Amino acid sequence: MNFDLSEDEEMLKALAERFVADHYDIDSRRRFVAEASGFSAVNWALLGELGLIAAPFDAEAGGLDLDATAIATIFEALGRGLVVEPLIENVLVAGRLFAATAPAGLRGEWLPAFLAGERRIALAHAEERARDGRCWIETCAVAAGEAWRIDGAKAYVSAAGGVDAFVVTARTGGSPDAAEGVGLFFVRAGTPGLSIRPWRMADGSVAASLDLDGVEAVRLDGGLGEVAAVGELASLARSAEALGIMERIFAETIEHLRTREQYGAKLASFQALQHRMVAHYAAIEQVRGLLNLAMVSWKTRAFAGAVRGVRAFASEVSVALGHDMIQFHGGMGVTDELSIGHGHKRLLVLSRWPDGPEAALDRFAGVEG
Repeated sequence: MNFDLSEDEEMLKALAERFVADHYDIDSRRRFVAEASGFSAVNWALLGELGLIAAPFDAEAGGLDLDATAIATIFEALGRGLVVEPLIENVLVAGRLFAATAPAGLRGEWLPAFLAGERRIALAHAEERARDGRCWIETCAVAAGEAWRIDGAKAYVSAAGGVDAFVVTARTGGSPDAAEGVGLFFVRAGTPGLSIRPWRMADGSVAASLDLDGVEAVRLDGGLGEVAAVGELASLARSAEALGIMERIFAETIEHLRTREQYGAKLASFQALQHRMVAHYAAIEQVRGLLNLAMVSWKTRAFAGAVRGVRAFASEVSVALGHDMIQFHGGMGVTDELSIGHGHKRLLVLSRWPDGPEAALDRFAGVEG
């Protein structure tokens, strides 16, 4: 099997790596995370200029219609750079969902500015009583003439800081756990009746809780099936980003062990640490192998299962790796001055959102719960 990148994929990888090299070091990352939105608005606009926001969309929308290999390549590079801009949540999930389901007029009004990095959209789907990404929707939508009115709450809206609009899942019929009777609705951020309460996730990114009290919305053409469809590629990107982070903090820990001395000897000479590092190196290679399997399964029936497999495995081993990399650095491993703690916090969020390792493993095994 030939896993060499094509010329276009090499170009996209170089573009992502150049973005990291030009705009990211650990001090810059701390500044970006501290901003009200949890990332740099300047960087977001630059990603629009570079075409990295538009790239995952199809050619009709102005994108490059990237395949799984290109997506994984880009997000592995961004993960290695510990980039905080929410391309997965705002672009791969909410943006592509909007583009696939919005009526022509609304799409024409919003999509060009979105692709240019001038507007952002978030998916408001997860609710307080839902667990591990499973379908549980109590938020309701009722028709009000040509418009719709939404009442309910969305407890966990990732990458919601400063967004301009939301794609909201709401029930038009059926019980809260029914897969049928769920629609998608477009809600502008300033709509009367919409209350937004921002809060920080473990990695410093800004999420929000929404309360919707008779909020006016536009119905989109889709439901839970479309949410699941965009989720597959997003799950692949999350796994690729986790791989990039694992590679980075592993390499930095190797350098630390080679230079740090204890009891008159380099830490790298201690056999117990060598064995644990070898185990983590093997886990990194296993994640890469499973990611490759998912990439070569693109456009086949096996793709969804392969993506679930890499996510289930990476969710578990990435957090274990992060724990050890911190331990091998000692107390300074959790400080903001080193990237180890930053990477571990991001791995923790990637492994738990939108579901945890056990739920991901259940999905891989075909047990939906």
